[in-house]
Parts: sequence; structure tokens; C-alpha cells
Amino acid sequence: MSSAKRQTSFLKQGKMIIMQQPTQARQAYEAAARFRPLRDQEADVLRRATLALRTARDADPITRVRALADNRRLWMAISDLVQDPENALPDGTKAGLVSIALSVHRELDQDFPDFDFLVGINENMIGGLSGST
Repeated sequence: MSSAKRQTSFLKQGKMIIMQQPTQARQAYEAAARFRPLRDQEADVLRRATLALRTARDADPITRVRALADNRRLWMAISDLVQDPENALPDGTKAGLVSIALSVHRELDQDFPDFDFLVGINENMIGGLSGST
């Protein structure tokens, strides 16, 4: 195998399948993700952001800024999505999510945001999406 080609393997119906390109691995993951509930996928995004915040809490300034910026983008997306007129969530749920997003943004606007607060908000959202609250 040349060093220019990366191989990724996975099992498909008990047979080892070798994928020659990273795009094949991405396509396989995307195909599998379509069969996962949307709430699980949303919880995974929040888990990723939460892990980045936990890791960044005591890290260098660039890592902290990156984690905070990613969390800001995540909550901007959540706020935008729940305010979409075609969003089917109940109005009370949408209002609650917008309120939470505003609280997160206020915290992110502080000179020294409280990482514990941000992690706690994300973990509560993960719990809600996972049905473990």
C-alpha cells in the first residue's frame, strides 16, 4: 500500500471491508448516522462541545477561545433553529430553548466565562435529549 492511500476497515455482515479513501469512511459513517435518532445525533454534538469546554478549562488561551467560540456557534444554531417558523416544537419548548441560549450567550460575553456553568447547561441539554433528566 502506498503512503498516499489511507485504508480504513470495518465489518459489514461479518466480512472485513477495506476502504481506500477517507471519503469512503465518512460516507459510511453518514449512512449509518441516518439510522440513528435525531435526538441522539443532537446529543452527540452537545457532548463534543462539552468535552471541548472541559478540556479547555485549564488549557492554553487558544484552546479556551476555540472551545468557547464553538460553543457560541452551537448555541447560535440552536437559537436560530428553534426560532424557525417551520420548527414543530411546542411554543413553550421553543421559548425555553431561546431563553437558555440567551443565558449562554450572556455568559460567553463575559470577560472570563464560567466554564462550569456552560458545561452544566450543555449536560442538562444532553440529559434532556437522552431522556435521562
